Amino acid sequence: MPKAELHVHHVGSASPRVVAELAGRHRGSAVPTDPAALAEYFTFTDFAHFIEVYLSVVDLVRDAEDVRTLTYGVAEDMARQQIRYAELTVTPYSSVSRGIPDVAFMEAIEDARKAAEKELGVVLRWCFDIPGEAGLAAAEETARLALDLAPDGLVSFGLGGPEIGVPRPQFKPYFDRARAAGLHSVPHAGETTGPETVWDALRVLGAERIGHGTQAVKDASLVDWLGEHRIPLEVCPTSNIATRAVERMEEHPIRQMVDAGLLVTVNSDDPPMFGTDLNTEYGVAARLLGLDEAGVAALAKNSVEASFLDQAGKNRLAGEIDAYLADWDRG
Repeated sequence: MPKAELHVHHVGSASPRVVAELAGRHRGSAVPTDPAALAEYFTFTDFAHFIEVYLSVVDLVRDAEDVRTLTYGVAEDMARQQIRYAELTVTPYSSVSRGIPDVAFMEAIEDARKAAEKELGVVLRWCFDIPGEAGLAAAEETARLALDLAPDGLVSFGLGGPEIGVPRPQFKPYFDRARAAGLHSVPHAGETTGPETVWDALRVLGAERIGHGTQAVKDASLVDWLGEHRIPLEVCPTSNIATRAVERMEEHPIRQMVDAGLLVTVNSDDPPMFGTDLNTEYGVAARLLGLDEAGVAALAKNSVEASFLDQAGKNRLAGEIDAYLADWDRG
């Protein structure tokens, strides 16, 4: 099925093949050079362990060639899944702070983006996000990179990393600047903390979509607000289990979200790290929600609606989904 993805991380989407290739280029890392060994390496005890492992992979991205290899490899994996459009969350601070020149970084992701669209039919757009655990210095640098060196594919500004001990309001000045420059606000919130983090994202950071929002269902007034204002939730079921944000898949709140009339989108977050992909996540969602083919197609169209594609692009991709469903029904 043709589809869009809205919550998927740049480094976290590197396939085992690409991660092993990068580990081979840069010896001495704890990251295995054998793709088959990565499944065990990507088994997480909790969210903090996930961040630790994630950063070990970030450390393998050391020059512009690595950036280009990783980015185009992500697009290849997306093309195999019929992902037509993706808003890829990129954390430029992590690479620039490790010595990759900022202009070279931008040129590498843009070169890969243009090649992916031309050669693979995958349209990529960027969300530059602040790694919250790195503090306000990282926020300042991310804002500089987003506003002073804005690549053509940049559409939004985000905030990732751990939520515990990283209050959202401190990042308000940086989101204000990004929004004033025309970027959309898409912070992570309510993944490992309570509904108050989602409220902060909405009220303080001007969030237009919520990354995860897993805990939002615990506050009825928040659920009402999200529904009334049609704020999309970027839901990542397998990710939530892998990082222990949710204990068991049967306890995942996606059913509560849909029953409350919220605009739910399905995403893979860091797919190879969680042993999943977007196709698999649609299968998980279909099981949890009891969806037939038409229901899955309707869920896919939520991501199109919630995307920052122009209206012509939305109409085109929604039409592809409708045509696929019609062919399925005839088949």
